[in-house]
Amino acid sequence: MKPSFHKVPTQIQTSFSIRHDIRPNFGSVWHYHPELELHHVIRGEGVRFIGDNIGNFSPGEVILLGANLPHMWQCNEEFYQNRPDRKVEANVIHFLPHCLGRDFLNLPETYLIPNLFEKARKGMKIQGDSKLALVELMQKATDAEGLDRVIILMSMLKLLAETTEYETIASAHAFYKSNEMDTARLNRICSYTLSNYKKEISLVEIASIANLSTTSFCRYFRTMTNKTFYDFLIEIRISHACRMLVEDLLPTEMICFECGFNNVSNFYRHFKKVTDMTPLEYKKKYLNSKVFAMH
Repeated sequence: MKPSFHKVPTQIQTSFSIRHDIRPNFGSVWHYHPELELHHVIRGEGVRFIGDNIGNFSPGEVILLGANLPHMWQCNEEFYQNRPDRKVEANVIHFLPHCLGRDFLNLPETYLIPNLFEKARKGMKIQGDSKLALVELMQKATDAEGLDRVIILMSMLKLLAETTEYETIASAHAFYKSNEMDTARLNRICSYTLSNYKKEISLVEIASIANLSTTSFCRYFRTMTNKTFYDFLIEIRISHACRMLVEDLLPTEMICFECGFNNVSNFYRHFKKVTDMTPLEYKKKYLNSKVFAMH
């Protein structure tokens, strides 16, 4: 999808931005910006879109996004219902690649940092002890002032540049700068799909949302996303199924229909194709990792 450009709010007399957000939700606009973004979800859950990847997010997740990598955190439905008991919370750091000076990146001692920025172009989900250390540093950064802020940023960059405890998120780092009409159109498509994924969405129906003929819509959507609308819809359904599987509140057969699939065998086939696991294997993997994290 073509994202919209987002102007990150600047903080007066600072070289980079640090925020501690408590809000009803994370918004619903697919966007990009020239700043790298380090994002720690403290509270909130839903589906995130990063580059060409669709996945779930939940509390504790720490992600580094590269410059101009399109993204959106779409919270679950209850976070858009103005419920005072449902808020999201996150620590967010934005910084330009050259915020510490162009000469800084040319020093022989900092050669790993440009390599880090290149890896971040596909998004990095930080894990293990590295994640725990980053969470602590980010918390300190929200209260730091003056030179302490810069020292903490450099500590985070060192940790991120040296760690092997991460997984790449997107399979490609291409992005599209869009005009206002394209941005509005693709956000309508995305919002409508996220609100209606449980029911059948025909090409005629979604094409009308985009104000295009069916043929034009299919060509347009594939050009923008490098996938068909049907594949996009399946990925959204599977991401919601993954979340429901780990919540473990419903049997798999009920999750199948709750996520918009019309029969169980169809659900299993698509789940295996998207995740390379069966629903049972996915649930076991999550539960085992949860038990391991507790020890």
